[in-house]
Amino acid sequence: MKAIKKIQGIAIPMNMTDIDTDIIIPAQYLTSTSQTGYGQHAFSRLKSDPDFVLNQSKYSQAPILITGANFGCGSSREHAVWAIKELGINAIIAPSFADIFANNAKKNGLVLIQQPQDVVDKLFNDAESSELILKIDIENQTIQYYENTLEFTLSEFFKHCLINGLDELDYLMSNIDNIKDFKQKQVSNSLFINRQ
Repeated sequence: MKAIKKIQGIAIPMNMTDIDTDIIIPAQYLTSTSQTGYGQHAFSRLKSDPDFVLNQSKYSQAPILITGANFGCGSSREHAVWAIKELGINAIIAPSFADIFANNAKKNGLVLIQQPQDVVDKLFNDAESSELILKIDIENQTIQYYENTLEFTLSEFFKHCLINGLDELDYLMSNIDNIKDFKQKQVSNSLFINRQ
């Protein structure tokens, strides 16, 4: 996984709630176990509307999505995260996220930032009225725009993995010596107990 310490760029205002995984990547496109090839079909039903925000060229490869509550609800398909990442989106700001989608996002290095509804509404308004450039600092857990600074929380484990470019398996392998030591002590204790 690629290390991510900062995400900066134009924010996409997708002012919709309850966007489910079938909206993100419709089931008919789930024809492969590969993690690539889904971006071209992401939000395809919504893209049939010429006024849909992602049809605007200025948002091509924009790295930050601002959206409504309960984003990623629906099925557990990990393909939804893969499709979003292929669009160039590395962070999503919303009032809330579906649990399974949030877990899939963490496994794939997609940063989900929860903010209160009134803050998200303000970001929507700013992004819709002009190009809103956000600067997300993963290490300091802040979002900067104009003269404003917002704070957000990430789990320490996810934050560590992000800034070091580790997925869960990478993290385990980086601690392999500690795991071997622990296992050896476990075996030694077991042998000692069995001798008594």
